[in-house]
Amino acid sequence: MTQVLKDSPKRSVTILLALSATACAGTSSARVKQAEGSFPPGYATTRTGEVHDFDYFAGGWTTRQRRLKARGVGSNGWAGLTLRTFDLEKRQWSIYWVSSASGKMEVPVLGGFEDNHGEFDGEDQDNGRPIKVRYMWNKLDRDHARWEQAFSYDNRTWETNWTADFVRADVATTCEHGRPKR
Repeated sequence: MTQVLKDSPKRSVTILLALSATACAGTSSARVKQAEGSFPPGYATTRTGEVHDFDYFAGGWTTRQRRLKARGVGSNGWAGLTLRTFDLEKRQWSIYWVSSASGKMEVPVLGGFEDNHGEFDGEDQDNGRPIKVRYMWNKLDRDHARWEQAFSYDNRTWETNWTADFVRADVATTCEHGRPKR
C-alpha cells in the first residue's frame, strides 16, 4: 500500500542535547530478542543498547518532518518534546513523548541501537484504540539521520505515519544564544 506523506510547511531547526554518563558494562551478545506472544513482525520489547547511543545527535540539526495526511485530521498547532532515559541495569532506552496537546508524559517506547540502527517499541492508544508503536532511528552518516514512527492496529502489519530527516547544522549560523534563530 502506498502512503501519502505531507511535507511540513517549512524547515525547522532542532537542537538535540545529549547528556552522557560514564558506565562500564559489557556489551550484550544477544542484543535483540523477539518478545513472546502475538506481535507484529519486527516488534521486540527487549532490544538493548548502549549509554552513548544518542551522543551522535548532540549539537544543532535541521529537520524536515512529514506525516500521513489522514492521521490527526482536524488537529493543528501542536508540538512536543521527547525525554530519553537509559536504564543501566537493563541496558535499555526509554523514550517518552510529551505533547503540547495534553501536557502529559506518555508511556515510553523501549529499545536501543545495534550499530547505526535503533528500534524502540511500546504500546499506546490512537483515539482510544489500542496500538503497538515503533520508532526507528537510522544514523545514515556523520551529518544525516532519519527517524520514523509506525503504528500497528492489527498486530500483523505496520503503518509508517511520521518521518523526520535530519541534517547536521552549523550552530554558529543556525543558533543564537543557544536557541534556534527564528
